[in-house]
Amino acid sequence: MTAETSQTLDRGLRVLKLLADTDHGLTVTELSHRLGVNRTVIYRLLATLEQHALIRRDLGGRARVGLGVLRLGRQVHPLVREAALPALRSLAEEVGATAHLTLVDGQEALAVAVVEPSWTDYHVAYRTGFRHPLDRGAAGRAILAGRQRELEPAGAEPAGGMSVSRNGYGDSAVPTEELLTDGGFVLTHGELEAGASGAAAPLLGVSGIEGSVGVVMLSESVPERIGHRVVAAAREVSDALR
Repeated sequence: MTAETSQTLDRGLRVLKLLADTDHGLTVTELSHRLGVNRTVIYRLLATLEQHALIRRDLGGRARVGLGVLRLGRQVHPLVREAALPALRSLAEEVGATAHLTLVDGQEALAVAVVEPSWTDYHVAYRTGFRHPLDRGAAGRAILAGRQRELEPAGAEPAGGMSVSRNGYGDSAVPTEELLTDGGFVLTHGELEAGASGAAAPLLGVSGIEGSVGVVMLSESVPERIGHRVVAAAREVSDALR
């Protein structure tokens, strides 16, 4: 038996999804055509969503996603953190390094979960809430590389010599080995903290979430075996979030 649903709520959510998928907003007429309902219904939906700051209308009358969506989005972090913690704990204990889950927040990478190993004499202190540019550090670079990977057609081989540049776009001037290795992880050294090396792998196939799982340690480099372990942890987290 099919559960009863609210047609009005369904339409409102569809409006939000349509607006989230465009950078330039949509007019009442465009929304009316895409939803297959008359303009009066769209006006009512937008008025209600606007009262809750979930949409806003610019000077030209185009509707766009509102700042209220950001407040709702922040509440997702605890849920994502909870889902990722088992994999992060296992990773930190196994490799003896600080493990972290990092998500995109605007133009920055934001650490939303951090787990330190319990048995090491020393390790890198890495705090939840730490922010850094997406194009610096293994976590941010892995996210950019994952973004590029997700844009590639299904079954396509990664373009040789083509990778995500420091500004997030393809750029043959940036060697591929600076981003994802053949093993699917990113390695960096000293980009965020002197003497510290990092390895990170992107979360792939998780709708609505851009992020990475990584480790940071005090060393000249991260051993390749740890890079592969990071990829496995990123896969675990991705599976938990689907």
